[in-house]
Amino acid sequence: MSALLDVILPVFIVLAFGYVAVWRGFFSDDGVDLLMKFTQGFAIPCLLFGAISTIDLAATFDPALLTSFYSGALAGFFVALLGARYIFRRDWEDSVAIGFCGLFSNSVLLGLPITERAFGPDALEGNFAIIAMHSPFCYLVGITAMEIVRNRGGSLMALPAKVLRAMFRNALIIGIALGLAVNLTGFPVPTVLNDAIGLMGQAALPAALFGLGGVLYRYRPEGDMRTIMFVVAVSLVLHPLVTWSMGRTFDLGTDGVRSAVVTAASAPGVNAYVFANMYGRAKRVAASAVLIGTGLSVLSVWLWLLVLP
Repeated sequence: MSALLDVILPVFIVLAFGYVAVWRGFFSDDGVDLLMKFTQGFAIPCLLFGAISTIDLAATFDPALLTSFYSGALAGFFVALLGARYIFRRDWEDSVAIGFCGLFSNSVLLGLPITERAFGPDALEGNFAIIAMHSPFCYLVGITAMEIVRNRGGSLMALPAKVLRAMFRNALIIGIALGLAVNLTGFPVPTVLNDAIGLMGQAALPAALFGLGGVLYRYRPEGDMRTIMFVVAVSLVLHPLVTWSMGRTFDLGTDGVRSAVVTAASAPGVNAYVFANMYGRAKRVAASAVLIGTGLSVLSVWLWLLVLP
């Protein structure tokens, strides 16, 4: 119970502040949109740039860590996609959007602060390694799958260009790519600029958590509950279970297992809704899965914290 009170609940209380603020009219829908635009377009990319530009890539990018986490993510994607198609009889475009919910964990807004509060800031290297690949990997899988099903019978020659254009419109991917470029080249970032980026990054998590609470109020659950609960189960149960099993198989170290499993046990991220909205498919399922999954991840993450070393 102490893990629940000391580690997880402060994160969700900040979410609740945003939810109640919008619900009671203290914070407008337009304000939520602007706040999320600031965090996702500026503050979080700065946070990711600062972290990835300075981490030890050789020590952090452990193949066992990444294989463990992304095996679980891919399992979640395909199970959610095929379940939506063959159990719930959704069309292929809806099924890909639903599959994305099983693929994309909330690695930044939930996985990062919960891991830090549970195990300390020194335990975050694995989280940043996962995050460095998270948006590029998930959007590559999701966009490629969606473009394939949308272009059934058409030419595949234009597919790579469509995928790349969609990916590099995403500010998170741009921040990650710039951070990797600085890290690999050793390009010296001026101290004053580095300090400014650091200040922006410090605002990212609390502001984004508050804004996420407002987003979750807007997209309250409506219908499709069987599909929504299926997606939530895939995200909160299947993904971390596969990740944990793969971590044991590869004899992943303690810090790596903690980072991978806590991130995998987090709810679908807001990007699940962003992806659904981008294509205009399964938006209600995606939004409701984010809301319900965020609430239930209190339990899923708590249980995993009891299991993890």
